[in-house]
Amino acid sequence: MDYPIVRMRRLRVSEHLRLMLRETKLNASDLVMPLFISEKITEKRPIESMPGCFQIPIREVAEEAAKIARAGILSVILFGIPAKKNEKASEAYNPDGVIQKAIREIKGRQPQLVVMTDVCLCEYMSHGHCGVVRGEGGQAVIDNDATLELVARTAVSHASAGADIVAPSGMMDGSVAAIRGALDKENFAMTAIMSYSAKYASCFYGPFRDAGESPPAFGDRRTYQMDVPNWREAMREIELDIREGADIVMVKPALAYLDVICRAKQRFDVPIAAYNVSGEYGMIKAAAKMGWLEERTAAMEVLTSIKRAGADLIISYFAAEVAPHLVPAA
Repeated sequence: MDYPIVRMRRLRVSEHLRLMLRETKLNASDLVMPLFISEKITEKRPIESMPGCFQIPIREVAEEAAKIARAGILSVILFGIPAKKNEKASEAYNPDGVIQKAIREIKGRQPQLVVMTDVCLCEYMSHGHCGVVRGEGGQAVIDNDATLELVARTAVSHASAGADIVAPSGMMDGSVAAIRGALDKENFAMTAIMSYSAKYASCFYGPFRDAGESPPAFGDRRTYQMDVPNWREAMREIELDIREGADIVMVKPALAYLDVICRAKQRFDVPIAAYNVSGEYGMIKAAAKMGWLEERTAAMEVLTSIKRAGADLIISYFAAEVAPHLVPAA
């Protein structure tokens, strides 16, 4: 049957009807709030390229987590900025490192909050790459297998401090298997792994590198992060990580890769996370500042589109801002 018997607008005539029939519903429990924790500061420091976001000193992280929990968010993901860096990333797996201290602070005040930790070495390496570098100048390469031991040690140190979920983000082949083996060996069998399985070499990470103070000192990350045009490769990466023991898999960035999120959701029967990254956040903030769009409406539309594509969890810098306007967590 067609018009005029069928009138699609009948079910849009009131706000209550639209709410009743809404196919995709964004909840506060869908969101994860990123936090940047710095050993180098004693007061919160604004991140210039990410309006509304801050680097947070360790002494304030528990209170920041409490605010996030009061907004209805169930989880945070932590990124560390150490006072010292070297070519072995030793502060990444230091039992008294910045993230390890932050985890203990949060869990001491907010034990119910799910604490995820970014398990990457770039913030801790003096050269800013995500792995061990061999060679110099134009001959420098990332040593994948040498990096695995350091990533596994970092994950175990986070679990020992109380992390609920560890999240390898360096795109090193075999990292999930190395972490799962190390966690199980050290009696952390119940610590979950959320792998950055399909992490693209995207231009949308720019502001994050200011926030995390982690730009590479030379070259780029295209030999280990994924090539932007590829989606079949993403399916292989995700499948491999699931076989290695990933409990949750991620697509990053989110907004420019909704098709990859959708394909992953259709193909794999595991929770799918998506990272609404700093550049995606910054575009909305900048356009809103210019008066070109309404910020909260735009943020909600973007986050809803990510969930509609198939994401079960959305990591977003908008999380704390929008959560009070969403259905609260149960």
